Amino acid sequence: MSKLIINRLDYARIKKSISDAKQFKSITNTEAEKLLQELDAAKIVEPEAIPSNVVTMNSIVKLSFLNNDKNIQFQIVYPEQANIKENKISIFSPIATALIGYKVSDEVEWIVPAGLTRIRIDEIIYQPEAAGDFDL
Repeated sequence: MSKLIINRLDYARIKKSISDAKQFKSITNTEAEKLLQELDAAKIVEPEAIPSNVVTMNSIVKLSFLNNDKNIQFQIVYPEQANIKENKISIFSPIATALIGYKVSDEVEWIVPAGLTRIRIDEIIYQPEAAGDFDL
């Protein structure tokens, strides 16, 4: 699988969110470390250089669970914007952490309560960078 791609603004904002969350103990050290590992392994680029098929912060993504053919759609947001009723999932959630920086058609392994599952990114319905929304 190719290297994850993160835009510079998302990288800085996610790191700040992790730092704030650790200070307020609203994220576990394990969750924080997993997300930091993903970020530190990624290729950091300017927002304008992000390909339109990469999952970024505030992207609306459509996924398929390959083990049961279930499809879901949600937006990856910062913790303070998360709202499950509006299908807005925090970057601190395991599924959002697993997806950030991956591309359309990538398959990602994700651990759910029932065990390991594979999800495929089927479509990015909205990506801020592709829409020219660089300040979200």
